[in-house]
Amino acid sequence: MKIGIVFFALLIFFTACKRPNTKIKERINNSDSIAINYFKGDGTMDTVVAVKIVRDKKIIRQLSDLIIASSAEPNLTCGYDGSLHFFKRNMVVQDIDFRMYDVNCMFFTFKQEGIIVATKLLPEAKQLLESIKK
Repeated sequence: MKIGIVFFALLIFFTACKRPNTKIKERINNSDSIAINYFKGDGTMDTVVAVKIVRDKKIIRQLSDLIIASSAEPNLTCGYDGSLHFFKRNMVVQDIDFRMYDVNCMFFTFKQEGIIVATKLLPEAKQLLESIKK
């Protein structure tokens, strides 16, 4: 019986971690622009090296789909390589930090309902963020 309960708990845990975060998608999917701050790439937030504004709806949708692709446990010791600020009618609807230059800490991190949550930053998201930066 105990083995069955442990197995069931592990099954729920692993399937929950792979589920897309639909609440964040609702907030960012209808954004009309994104301001992206790129930091120096060592995990510290003290130096902004580039700022890009994205208004292309296709890129906004692609980035939002990549952000919600897979949930993860937040690791607040990783630091950040940049931040995303999603706008709708000139008002910020969501701030999201990201880490993409440390293979062990590739995450999007944001507050949702007052709790810090994370999603995995997939290689496709890194590639998109790097192409926007150029």
